[in-house]
Amino acid sequence: MLRSLTRFFILTLLLVGHVVVASETTVERWGIFEASWQGPTNGNPFTDVTLTATFSQNNTTHEVTGFYDGEGVFRLRFMPELTGDWHYVTHSNRPELDGQSGSFVVGPPSAGNHGPVHVHAMFHFAYADGTPYFELGTTCYSWTHRSDAQEEETLHTLAGAPFNKIRMCVFPQDHPEKNQRFFPFEGKPPRDWDTTRFNPAFFRHLEKRVGQLRDLGIQADLILFHPYGKKWGFSSMDAASDDRYVRYLVARLAAYRNVWWSLANEYDFIREKHESDWDRLFQVVQHSDPYGHLRSIHNGTLIYNNTLPWVTHASIQNGAAVLDPERAMIYRDVYRKPVVFDEVKYEGDIVKRWGQLSGEDLVLRFWNGLIAGCYVGHSEIFRATPDPWLAGGGKLRGQSVLRLAFLRKIMEEGPADGINPIDKWQDERTAGVPGEYYLIYFGRKTPKSWPFRLYKEGLKDGFSFQVEVIDTWNMTITPVDGVFTTKKRDAYYFEDAEKKAVTLPGRPYMAIRIKRVGK
Repeated sequence: MLRSLTRFFILTLLLVGHVVVASETTVERWGIFEASWQGPTNGNPFTDVTLTATFSQNNTTHEVTGFYDGEGVFRLRFMPELTGDWHYVTHSNRPELDGQSGSFVVGPPSAGNHGPVHVHAMFHFAYADGTPYFELGTTCYSWTHRSDAQEEETLHTLAGAPFNKIRMCVFPQDHPEKNQRFFPFEGKPPRDWDTTRFNPAFFRHLEKRVGQLRDLGIQADLILFHPYGKKWGFSSMDAASDDRYVRYLVARLAAYRNVWWSLANEYDFIREKHESDWDRLFQVVQHSDPYGHLRSIHNGTLIYNNTLPWVTHASIQNGAAVLDPERAMIYRDVYRKPVVFDEVKYEGDIVKRWGQLSGEDLVLRFWNGLIAGCYVGHSEIFRATPDPWLAGGGKLRGQSVLRLAFLRKIMEEGPADGINPIDKWQDERTAGVPGEYYLIYFGRKTPKSWPFRLYKEGLKDGFSFQVEVIDTWNMTITPVDGVFTTKKRDAYYFEDAEKKAVTLPGRPYMAIRIKRVGK
């Protein structure tokens, strides 16, 4: 107790007037340590002043870049991945910011804090503490560019929805009927911007919403550039402005554990940029982010080279690929990375072809993606909604959401390391873990029975399994009586010796779940 009090008072004396930290219990593992100082305001503090810091614990060090937050305030944010004592020292071209040092203590993470999400087992994801993360995302491009009331309604909706990731734009879209409250740069709309001077209020607002998503357990997949804001000119800035913006954004937001970086939405529709620009911007993000948050880029018609080392996972727009799991598997075979079909068209009733899916059509795509060992993204757009979910958030109205919540439950009850394809050649696509766990999905087919028949990989005679029939649309799980035992084998498959069959209801969207028992 005396040691803790002494440390508290030492910290207070060291940091008073400089650091926004009160005691050793204020920073949790994968939380945010923040320090701030008053600094120079003459000239252009955004470009004239450099501020970095070295954070260290024993043999672990991180170099972190600070940022100017306006009104003479300079800040540093750090996300500690280890518990215990940390020390930092600043480096700056201004004497009042250089050589500032201090210490702080990191305690265990709070409930629900599993750290940032990283790639796991080549094709899947997990949190930093090893907890599985089964991605189930939605897209809501400009929800942080609406009124406070609508943004709070979006958060309320997300709190009751199954989604654990949301794709969202940093820059505003072209919405002449909306009143744009914040812009990222100083200047005058629509295009008279000083890209060397940021508007801190814009970024503070974004940070607030990202923090609220974090508290809901939702990953913020931040889209850095998009082609839908030509009115504002942010997609056609020069390379120096692009790089400066990306570095500033990363400096402010990288310490949030729930951040992902999506370099662009439909990157190939931003005609002012070339492949070499995207290569450079990827590397700017990679080198600026000390924590290695996930990085991707979303395509229009031309798919980026997702084999490049700075791409952590593939973000794909292709609705046709997930109409057949075998087609979706090709992306896995090529990239050898997690594949997220972030856009497969949307549930809705608009005239445009990309917003006409029924709830059944969208849920079908999710299940096909799961069987292919991939992940699929949601959104919706209905004419009855003046500002639909896809653009501005608010309320969800589609039929798919409840069924996707059911799907997420199935995923979370499955193998911790994710579901992978097992037999791509059989008519009924099968995925899971050979010899342990199987999901078979029939899609739009309406069989009335299925002969118990499993691909030979991972199997031996005498393995026993329990079987359940899943109605993916009506959200029911029906156990099948008895146990199935592998006692007959041909060149490729094991069957039950008694030629047992599983009875099915003859409806579409059925699946079978098979789990080994009696190990």
